[in-house]
Amino acid sequence: MARLARLGLTVAGLVAAWWALVALSGLPPYLLPAPDRVAMALIDRADVIARHAGVTLVEILLGLAVGLLAGSLLAVALVASSGARRWLLPLVIGSQAIPIFAIAPLLVLWLGYGLASKVAAAALIIFFPVVVTLHQGLARVERDWLDAAACLGAGRASLLWRVRLPAALPAFGQGLRLAAAVAPIGAVIGEWVGAGAGLGYLMLQANARMQIDLMFAALAVLIVMAVALHALADRIADRLTPWASAPQP
Repeated sequence: MARLARLGLTVAGLVAAWWALVALSGLPPYLLPAPDRVAMALIDRADVIARHAGVTLVEILLGLAVGLLAGSLLAVALVASSGARRWLLPLVIGSQAIPIFAIAPLLVLWLGYGLASKVAAAALIIFFPVVVTLHQGLARVERDWLDAAACLGAGRASLLWRVRLPAALPAFGQGLRLAAAVAPIGAVIGEWVGAGAGLGYLMLQANARMQIDLMFAALAVLIVMAVALHALADRIADRLTPWASAPQP
């Protein structure tokens, strides 16, 4: 309840600052619309915004699923195999020098203007945080735990599944939070590069038609979606690791 109250106060403060900026700057509505104009656009075009928001939400959720699965599998492979670690880890790190804006046009070229290229963009942008956080969690397990399990007869597979993975759940939860925060970025960038639907596409079309209030309304929906998704990821991460989030005595 206190968290909701803080969120409400934060939103109210931001809206008040926005209103004050519009009033004091004297900027015309086609540069900076007032909050009430954005609210009216949100109400008047609710059906259009909802349709495009549904497309973006599907892209984000599928991108999260693909990115989490691929990143988790690679993190496990890097810990399980020294050869994979030597050959693949430098490639994963080096891939982060390529911005998603440079890759997105290629994804559209290869996968088309449909859902696949947007899912791939969202998956790619969350892939690295998931790999890095989970790999670090798997690699930094307490040596005493591994030695104790080995003394009880645990093999490499048992050490991985029964010791390393449970111990790395807090790191996976952190990767999940990061993934939920950045997945909307990948989906929207994919829509900006080439799409026929989605909030990013709607924002581009509204900007081209000088419907700035509609563009801000679509952006507001995207922000709400991203915040809700991060809150859901945070709740899931806490459920996965109740011992890590429990208050200390």
